[in-house]
Amino acid sequence: MSETQQYKQLVDEWLRLDQNPETRAEIQQLWDSNRLSELKQRLGSRIEFGTAGLRARMEAGFSRMNDLTVIQASQGLAKYVLKNVENAKEKGVVIGHDHRHHSQTFANLTAAVFISLGFKVWFFRQLVHTPLVPYTVKQLGGAAGIMITASHNPKDDNGYKVYWENACQIIPPHDSGIAATIDENLEPWVWDEKLATESPQSQDPAEKGVIESYFKELGALSAFRADNEASDVKFVYTAMHGVGTPYAKRSFEVFGLKPFIPVKEQVEPDPEFPTVAFPNPEEGKGALALAMKCADENDARIILANDPDADRLAIAEKQSSGEWVIFTGNQIGTILGGATLERMQISGEPVDKVAMLASTVSSKFLAKLAEVNGFLFEETLTGFKWIGNRAQELQEQGYNAVFAFEEAIGFTVGKVVRDKDGVSALGFFAEWAIHLHNRGQTANDYLESLYQKYGYFVTDNSYFICREPETIKKIFVRMRYGDHPQQSPDGKYQYKLNYPTTIGGHKVTGIRDLTIGYDSATPDNYPTLPVSSSSEMITFKLENGCVFTIRTSGTEPKIKYYSELASSSTEQARKELKVVVNAIGSELMEADKNGLEGRKEA
Repeated sequence: MSETQQYKQLVDEWLRLDQNPETRAEIQQLWDSNRLSELKQRLGSRIEFGTAGLRARMEAGFSRMNDLTVIQASQGLAKYVLKNVENAKEKGVVIGHDHRHHSQTFANLTAAVFISLGFKVWFFRQLVHTPLVPYTVKQLGGAAGIMITASHNPKDDNGYKVYWENACQIIPPHDSGIAATIDENLEPWVWDEKLATESPQSQDPAEKGVIESYFKELGALSAFRADNEASDVKFVYTAMHGVGTPYAKRSFEVFGLKPFIPVKEQVEPDPEFPTVAFPNPEEGKGALALAMKCADENDARIILANDPDADRLAIAEKQSSGEWVIFTGNQIGTILGGATLERMQISGEPVDKVAMLASTVSSKFLAKLAEVNGFLFEETLTGFKWIGNRAQELQEQGYNAVFAFEEAIGFTVGKVVRDKDGVSALGFFAEWAIHLHNRGQTANDYLESLYQKYGYFVTDNSYFICREPETIKKIFVRMRYGDHPQQSPDGKYQYKLNYPTTIGGHKVTGIRDLTIGYDSATPDNYPTLPVSSSSEMITFKLENGCVFTIRTSGTEPKIKYYSELASSSTEQARKELKVVVNAIGSELMEADKNGLEGRKEA
């Protein structure tokens, strides 16, 4: 069969299955104009379902987000839930969506699939922030939850995020089980958006009081309400054109905080994200430029920024010099972790059964905090799917899992949701900022005091863009096996291991490779954290105390690195870390040789 005939088969299969006139026309137009390379990208492979669910550009094709692939994913998920969750139909599934283009349609079609199989569907009629879906699964005892969102991705992307009956994101083996079941259910059996709102099996969970219940639990996190009501500290808030504004307002209300000043240009949901290059507050000053302008005009010194689905929180603070400090995710995690412990100590709560968690690529500050103060700290794989599930397990073992974070500005404050939640973290931080103000400290002062007590933890996290999978593969093969890979003596690994012995002039003292399952620090050289060959992830420890991890992204064409060095002073730590970071790019990734693009400021 010729290549053209193969493409013709794929086009015919798409046109046979797809019932959306727009996406049918897209594929037909590509075929008519003989754009075979584009057809190969769109139709040559299927969109992959993983622990992050689905995420891709919204356009026609088996590898993209569109009505057909959402229906296919929902059919597989529905069958899998039915098989693996007891009384799944009666428990029902929770479905929410953000404001992106097609999010409403994707949510409707998802609901229709579950309704067609006899499921009860808790279907939000309003835009929701992502944490409200797992909260509703917890509150109503749902069998699963689905959130249609691409979080802070570019405007043309969308996603499909899945929570299990424990109200945490799915982890293996559910991801592969769902993926396999999707492949067994590719023929659409229902395509009826109206079922989502017209079926008697569909009910709005807001009518069951879940939103009120969520904010009641948030309000219980407040410890200094009287101080909040009397404070004159001003906060500026941006929703980054997302869904966060009404939820952030309620968060301030239940903490007894005076209303924040909204960034008017970004306060309403807008799927075009017109004022930012990337709708991600983590990207830097460019993303927060309007918020800084608003704060300067209103004499406010603290900016709170949610990402578009409001599960993340960025914070900036104006110093007495007039300079704005944008806190990193690790710095915010340090502040919130320190605040959580200090609030417990103020109230006399015991800390011996307290647990805090962070991902392996996040700062080790919480580990030091736990060591000094006598509570449990645990490290997990990257992502709140791992953090949330482990926090839930610790809670069931009798621990009080009160705080968790990852460096990508994701935070869990309290036990309201076992997922990152930018709305609860926002209220908690604002209250603590007022408490600090009343004792004569800024948030930056407080961060400095924590560093003085526990050590200066300096981080440098960034990424390189690489759009060629083969180049990424080549980089990691060289990292593991050297420039000239040799045959493995025992066949345990692809080649004989030959990791670098020095990086940036510093001796390598430890290596953990969670892709192939190697750890130099364990007796059997096998990691204690889960191993997965589906993504690249290597951690190096150096003689000077530096720890850094290099990994691929599951949702973007990026090679990310996360580095940290603890020292007795910030200046010394930054100086040493800069040398190592430069070596990550030049020695390990050979960025120039491999044509890698560095991170650009938003």
